[in-house]
Amino acid sequence: MNVSLSEQLKAFAQGQVNSGQYGSTSEYVRELIRRDQDRILLRGLVLDGASSPIAGLADPAYFARLRSRASPEAP
Repeated sequence: MNVSLSEQLKAFAQGQVNSGQYGSTSEYVRELIRRDQDRILLRGLVLDGASSPIAGLADPAYFARLRSRASPEAP
């Protein structure tokens, strides 16, 4: 696959590689695609949650139960 970029975008991508965060511009582009996939997935999950029925009240007792379940001592 070949991708055409403006000189400004090429310079930016090369700068990311030169910073040491990525081994190549291809690696940088792959990471951008993965992040976009994650963003799309997360957006879908948020929209699903927003359109789902209300399951209950998120009061202090609810959060206490969550903390208890997330505690390392929880069974």
